Amino acid sequence: MVCKKCETKLSKVAAPDPFTASSSSIKDGTRKVGENKLLSRPGTSKNRFQPYQGKCKDCKQPVTQNKAKYCHGCAYKKGICSICGKKILDTTSYVMSSK
Repeated sequence: MVCKKCETKLSKVAAPDPFTASSSSIKDGTRKVGENKLLSRPGTSKNRFQPYQGKCKDCKQPVTQNKAKYCHGCAYKKGICSICGKKILDTTSYVMSSK
């Protein structure tokens, strides 16, 4: 669960290169075939996704999103944003096994 403000901070999925080997820029040598642009961009090595870097504040499980403070389970149980911790859902009338 992520609030509207934190949707811009979500990680992006890397897509395959749409250019073919017959492109003129590949023949010139300025581009590589099968190059992943999200990984080869300058300055992305420090912002690269590291899945086991962050831990949840409550249960200490690894979080799956960059800059997240809470895992998806804890965020849903409490009704908060997993990145900033702001209350976004009222869970008082929900029936949950562990609150």
